Amino acid sequence: MDQKYVDELRQKYIKNPPEGMTPKLVRGMTDSDLLDMHYFLTEDEDLGDDGFEEGFYIFFLATVCFIMPACSGPF
Repeated sequence: MDQKYVDELRQKYIKNPPEGMTPKLVRGMTDSDLLDMHYFLTEDEDLGDDGFEEGFYIFFLATVCFIMPACSGPF
C-alpha cells in the first residue's frame, strides 16, 4: 500500500474522527488498522441505489437457472 495514501487517510480521520473515536486514537492506530477502519466505513459506497452490488443478480440467476438444474438431475 502506498504510504502517502495511508498518511492522507490518517490526516483525514484525525481532522474528522469517526463517531466514538478521538484524534489521539486515530494517531496511534497502525496502518493496517487504519486501512481496515476506512474499508468498513466506506464499504457501502460501491453499492447501487437499491443497496445491492451490481453483479450479484447476474451471478445468482446464472447459478439458479443454469448450474443447479444441470446438477440436480431428474426428480
